[in-house]
Amino acid sequence: MTSVYFRRAASDDLAAIVALLADDPIASGRESAGTDQCYAEAASAIERDPNQLLAVAERDGRVIGVLQVSFIPGLTRRGMWRGQIEGVRVAASARQSGIGRAMLEWAIEECRKRGCGMVQLTSDKRRSGAHGSMRRSASGRPMRAISSRSDQAGGGR
Repeated sequence: MTSVYFRRAASDDLAAIVALLADDPIASGRESAGTDQCYAEAASAIERDPNQLLAVAERDGRVIGVLQVSFIPGLTRRGMWRGQIEGVRVAASARQSGIGRAMLEWAIEECRKRGCGMVQLTSDKRRSGAHGSMRRSASGRPMRAISSRSDQAGGGR
């Protein structure tokens, strides 16, 4: 298998990212396969915010995964920062090959580099596989928390 490279997403990646979001059995009802203006606006806001990281996994020049990390300051635990990982998607052709787990491990390391003392993964309750990947990625480390929610109501601002 060819190496997978993780990097900050670029504006040229938006169409591939939106396609990954829409090509998902759980999210397909709330995402659009086109590049609606709402996605461009959100990507622009993420890019401008230094506490946001939209990242992609790339193999052979093709985007095969995406996730977003939010770096969140807190007052509890003596001002501890947290990393929140969400929107994790892997291309159908690359699923069940360890890409999701590798993405989570990369994201956890990015959180460590930013000084986060806790990492949370938000996920739809129906994504039990994602929960297992997070547990395996964080096993034996103090940085582990999983928060799940059902996104029945959809998203929006």
